[in-house]
Amino acid sequence: MISHLLPYKNSVISFQTAGVGRQLLFCFHGFAEDAGSFHLFEKLLDDKFTLIALDFPFHGKTVWKEELLFSPADLLEIMSAIIAHLSGDNVETTRYSILGYSLGGRVAFQLLQLAPEKIDRIVLAAPDGLIMNFWYWLGTQTSVGNRLFKFTMHNPAWFFALVKAGHRTGLVNKSVFKFVCHYINDETARLDLYQRWTTMRRFKPDFKQILPLLNNYPVKLTLFFGTYDRIILKKQSDFLTAACPLVNVKTLNAGHQLLRGKYVPEIAAAFSE
Repeated sequence: MISHLLPYKNSVISFQTAGVGRQLLFCFHGFAEDAGSFHLFEKLLDDKFTLIALDFPFHGKTVWKEELLFSPADLLEIMSAIIAHLSGDNVETTRYSILGYSLGGRVAFQLLQLAPEKIDRIVLAAPDGLIMNFWYWLGTQTSVGNRLFKFTMHNPAWFFALVKAGHRTGLVNKSVFKFVCHYINDETARLDLYQRWTTMRRFKPDFKQILPLLNNYPVKLTLFFGTYDRIILKKQSDFLTAACPLVNVKTLNAGHQLLRGKYVPEIAAAFSE
């Protein structure tokens, strides 16, 4: 994959491209990951697609200087600038497809809500955004919760003790406990968590708007879930498949980490179905 830097306002957006296909494929990575997450797809999709993988703010090599807010409008502007940059490379610039993982799924759903007419196909692996976790809602969607979130990232002892007690009593599952342990025990990781969650807070897809769009626009949507994933559960998509029977849902014999070598060919194959 080839690395690029795009000036945007006071920031610099890092992205990578690969492939020689006429169709554009935007790739959106998961939390604490980066554009390199999609390098395994290059050889499987590069004849059909030109892949464009972005680094979100506070991820990868993107340098974000627009305070703690990255909006869907920002993303659409950045995507338009990248498409304009590639317009002379014999690619189709009016429509695109999306490949997203985890956090990238939430971003993809938001784009579907805003610009369904521009999207051909969406393939998502362990997609966030189907439901909003209570703690994420509290920490990012309310001013009081966000102040408490910031305080906790600087003074984590009380929260860690609460989560440990919840884990002992079975109220907090193992995956959530491991996530908290990883981020709460390290000061840099706590700052990253606060910045990333807060900055991406405007990406909150509304499925009351999305469901009619899926039935009215020819967007092909495929979702992959890990059978043993304790973070993103397949049952979270039940409301979606009930309302939109053409949505394709598949399970892999995996946990949350679906962008691994043995799963990538099946995910890539969804773009040919």
